[in-house]
Amino acid sequence: MTTRRSFLTGTAAAGIAFCTCHLQDAAAQASHKHPKIGTKRAAVMLNGERVKTVDTHAHCYFHDVVALMGADAKGVMPPVKGVPEHFIPADDKAAVDGRLAAMDAMGIDMQILSVNPFWYGKDRDTAVAIVKLNNERLAEVTAAYPKRLNAFASLTLQFPELAVQQLEAAIKKQGLRGAAIGGSVTGTDLSDPKFHPVWAKAEELGAVLFVHPQSTPQLAPRFRGNGWLSNVIGNPLDTTIALQKLIFEGTLDKFPGLKILAAHGGGYLGSYAPRSDHGCFISPSNCNPAIVLKKKPTEYLNQLYFDALVFTPEALRHLVAQVGASQVVIGTDHPIPWEENPVDHVMATTTLSMEQRAAILGSNAAKLLNIKEI
Repeated sequence: MTTRRSFLTGTAAAGIAFCTCHLQDAAAQASHKHPKIGTKRAAVMLNGERVKTVDTHAHCYFHDVVALMGADAKGVMPPVKGVPEHFIPADDKAAVDGRLAAMDAMGIDMQILSVNPFWYGKDRDTAVAIVKLNNERLAEVTAAYPKRLNAFASLTLQFPELAVQQLEAAIKKQGLRGAAIGGSVTGTDLSDPKFHPVWAKAEELGAVLFVHPQSTPQLAPRFRGNGWLSNVIGNPLDTTIALQKLIFEGTLDKFPGLKILAAHGGGYLGSYAPRSDHGCFISPSNCNPAIVLKKKPTEYLNQLYFDALVFTPEALRHLVAQVGASQVVIGTDHPIPWEENPVDHVMATTTLSMEQRAAILGSNAAKLLNIKEI
């Protein structure tokens, strides 16, 4: 068994320099011990070289945008720890400084901000106003802190023709890196042809689509009860369905250059992907003969991207074995405290090489998002 002492001894000899907040043992991770805010971690070093770290999965909200929801505003914010940290308008220096201090404590050089879609069920005018203001606020805060913050745009995906325009403006005029989208649009799958113009525009622009689920709405009654199952099960399940639909309905064949980043390690797909290769062979009657995939279903995983929010070194080892180290990036879900020691999580996965660790910590994200300087 690899103990903390033996791991630190072995990695020190191999040239890893750890940050000031060292590896957490299993008990500390289970208790969600928060890195001490205000204690800046040392730079992450691998083999004597500075590694810049990029967190691709971090959230924020803006007060004036949430206010546009009217009576529904109370349902926007998740009932979790750390809610005040969500609001980081560019003109609130104290709020932004708090976010940057939290990033420093986690060893994160840059966060890619996103707003979880809460407007898919709203009318056209309200949804347009929300997205317009969201993207303006995101552009303002990222322009003010270009080496620390960037963002995924918001889209009125329920109105695809508008989403196309919003995405183009976000990339070409506002300097954002792509768009954050739900795992479905109020239950409508992302593989639905009505969304094809949005995917075509994203492919044309080289924009990343960050898929972040909003539970699995059809199963809401079964999720009730103890354990916050709407999130714990519902979120990864919705992402799994979204990715499988994009594969099996031929969407990824139609848009082979589409850059998709899936939250929460891509849900359950990476854990049981090989079953996908057998379904149509076992039961042809449950498959559409008009859809002939260009590759085995599992091979599409090697062109998708996944955040590393899978909690344990063994889970990260398995995800990398399934999709490839080049397809994995850091994701914390900050300020929701799912993963507060993301650097240690990657370092603790001893099956990863030095090059793979460096890639997951930052260079994969920098390449995917076309980030030139951090």
